[in-house]
Amino acid sequence: MAKKVLIPLCPGFEEMEAIILIDVLRRGNVEVVSASKTKEPVVASRNTIHISDTTFSEINVDEFDAIVLPGGMNGTKNLMADTEIQKILSIFHSSKKHIGAICAAPAVLRKWDIISGDDPYTAFPSTEDLAKGKGGRYTGNRIESFHNIHTSVGPGSAFAFALYLLELFEGKEVMERVKQGLQLPQSE
Repeated sequence: MAKKVLIPLCPGFEEMEAIILIDVLRRGNVEVVSASKTKEPVVASRNTIHISDTTFSEINVDEFDAIVLPGGMNGTKNLMADTEIQKILSIFHSSKKHIGAICAAPAVLRKWDIISGDDPYTAFPSTEDLAKGKGGRYTGNRIESFHNIHTSVGPGSAFAFALYLLELFEGKEVMERVKQGLQLPQSE
């Protein structure tokens, strides 16, 4: 049975990260559901307009296998300020479900102690101060996984991160098939 993944879209989210994750995972037959605070269109970091599949309040966390947070500075700040997202992440974390975050979004996980202590993580380098004084050990790797937490550095790693997650959720064969169809350079 295919996995089901939640991707929250807050105003200011990084388009490339969210859309590449949604697209690549769906190509691998993962059921991806985007959600936002309201049913209104969401304006992303480059002023593109997006409509999510549902709202945060309509989410039944038990139906999902994973959540992946796109970054973008303002999108991340909005994620950090949203109590519904905090509750959703808390349930995912206590249930030991997969949690992903890219670019600035690992700061959300650090703020709410999902990444804590000496847990390794990566993120866009200039976003360290977003969760100042919180735990985690920054590695600077393009992708970092520790237990059920998966992080990546930014827009340039979005395809690699999406393919990494696809392999994790659906296996190497599915990932390789999707990757071949994308015509990415061999290094990705």
